[in-house]
Amino acid sequence: MAQKIVHIVGTGTIGEPLIHLFADKREELGIDEVTFNKRTPQFTDRSKIQDLLRRGAKLACGENVKADFENLGMEVSYETEEAIERATVVIDCTPSGVGVANKQNFYEKYDRPGKGFMAQGSEFGFGKPYCRWVNEDAIDPAEDRFVQIVSCNTHNMSAIINAIALRHGEDNLVEGNFNCIRRGSDVYEDKNIGAPEVGSHKDGAFGTHHARDVWHLYQTQDIDLKLFSTAMKVPTQYMHTLYFDMRLKQATTEEEIVAHFHEHPGLSTTYKKSANSVFAFGRDHGYMGRILNQTVLAHNTLKVLEDGKRVVGYCFTPQDGNSLLSSVAMTMRYLYPDDWESRMGTFDQYLFDEV
Repeated sequence: MAQKIVHIVGTGTIGEPLIHLFADKREELGIDEVTFNKRTPQFTDRSKIQDLLRRGAKLACGENVKADFENLGMEVSYETEEAIERATVVIDCTPSGVGVANKQNFYEKYDRPGKGFMAQGSEFGFGKPYCRWVNEDAIDPAEDRFVQIVSCNTHNMSAIINAIALRHGEDNLVEGNFNCIRRGSDVYEDKNIGAPEVGSHKDGAFGTHHARDVWHLYQTQDIDLKLFSTAMKVPTQYMHTLYFDMRLKQATTEEEIVAHFHEHPGLSTTYKKSANSVFAFGRDHGYMGRILNQTVLAHNTLKVLEDGKRVVGYCFTPQDGNSLLSSVAMTMRYLYPDDWESRMGTFDQYLFDEV
């Protein structure tokens, strides 16, 4: 039987925890080898690279920088394209726009049956969008060998739409308006913004790319949603917060919504009111400091108006845990299409009904 090898490109916000996760859970997930690519050797990254190597992951890099990595004490196992060619699944975690270029320059050369490629976040055009629990039936691992794992905010918006509006039918949402209140920088970054910064409405139909990305995600199921989003950054490093305002055809109640959240995996509620307290819960109780839920609904902000046909409130985007879980789920769908869901059970303990 051919080896099952997962290769991650990039060691940033998504790449590093994915390498860590696959290396730690290699046996439970049925993975033979985990490899990762790093482009630039530098002292500031040495500690994390050495830790990933200690966990059993293997480093790949360009032939021209191999000696530089090794001189810094980081063992190199493969050359960049060699690692891509060997891999069963490749997950591109490079900055926005690079993944599509890598597809054209590298991945398409190695596209063959039994191999899968993913890109993280706003890599529009890389492949079919995917979000765990939202459009499972729209993805065929045998046919869809290029898949875009949508961003953490797209996960959140999609989960809220699914849970509140579409559980009563795909045509139940009249319209949805959203405000993505985004962290200014990630916790690992040495930068922040000093004041709230509003975003531009560059998309005439959707406002920002967040609503556009959710629309395309649901288009994989031939569902056409009326969505609009706006966005702003605030000076925090914790996690994103989403305000939603949805109008429905069929009336609902707050009790009905909360009950649905508690009955379905990936959905969570909280009585906490601040992103830092939700973030702290993930640090103390999550996996690698992360909640893996798709969304965390702020219970006290939920309000049903206009005879049950308008729902407003806030929910927290669980850092990047939701997109990490979708990345693992899609990997398992490529490697083990017949029993992938049972293998995902190892993460059930990090999905919380309440935070």
